[in-house]
Amino acid sequence: MKVLQFTIPVPHDKSVIADQFSLPYFYPYLHRHKETQITWIQKGEGTLIAGNNMHHFAPGDVFLLGANLPHLFKSDPQYFEAENEDAISALSIFFNPDGVLASFFDLPEVRMHKLFIQQHQQGIKVPVADADRIITSMTGLRDSSGADQLVQFIHLLKGLSDINEQLQPLSSYGNLPGITENEGIRIGNIYNFIMQNYAESLTLDDVAKAAFMTSESFCRYFKKHTGNTFVTFLNEVRINEACKMLTANKFESISIVAYKSGFKSITNFNRVFRSVTGSSPREYTESFNGKIAIAQPAPEIDILKKGNSKAAFANGV
Repeated sequence: MKVLQFTIPVPHDKSVIADQFSLPYFYPYLHRHKETQITWIQKGEGTLIAGNNMHHFAPGDVFLLGANLPHLFKSDPQYFEAENEDAISALSIFFNPDGVLASFFDLPEVRMHKLFIQQHQQGIKVPVADADRIITSMTGLRDSSGADQLVQFIHLLKGLSDINEQLQPLSSYGNLPGITENEGIRIGNIYNFIMQNYAESLTLDDVAKAAFMTSESFCRYFKKHTGNTFVTFLNEVRINEACKMLTANKFESISIVAYKSGFKSITNFNRVFRSVTGSSPREYTESFNGKIAIAQPAPEIDILKKGNSKAAFANGV
């Protein structure tokens, strides 16, 4: 039983893999692999699903994903419309601390770094203040070979371990229930359907029909695999999309943001927004703009939710 278990191709002469790629969009299905993954988003925006939580991603973001953490980098809808071959680009580093590197990670000098990886199996987003340093190590690793690549890998591990901030896990759900590969695709398609239609008057019956299930069966299935009811999940999807609009400063009024996010009542929008984010839309925007003035961070909202768009294969990242 598995969530689209991927096998990362490992060349016989490498223990650490650097995968630099440019594609129309990111791979749209929930998947996992035994390798720990570090990904730097160079171009493209969308939603990272890690376990049961969702996070916005944008250029400059760096994420660490623990081994076997179900995840999905889901491109925003416009990337599926244009089909531009170079619409997104990213650099990912893959390594397996329990594979050929096991003896290396057992060295006394490296155990601290191994502990960091173990403590963050649920994934982290690298803080803005540390991102440039981590990116430098990632590009150095990508551009080197042989023993020099291992030296850069050690620099990368040290850079991660030297992060001196309280790091929040990307996922708050230890393990997703075991599912077959076909179910993994079905869940991905459900995410896609909801993300394509969240702005409409989307009903439980609509989504159940799209999933080829009865409403009753869908409710049980959805609750089992997300820990949420459909209504709670849909509200969180809509609030996340509202947060993207608010932080991008591309809105005429909060009422229009509410409408474009799928809410027909500004009162209901304000109530749900506060329940999800802990603040009102105006407070959220002012807080974000204040942080921008200080540190220029990338916008992010961390809530339970799932992905977006058409079923198509790009890269299993």
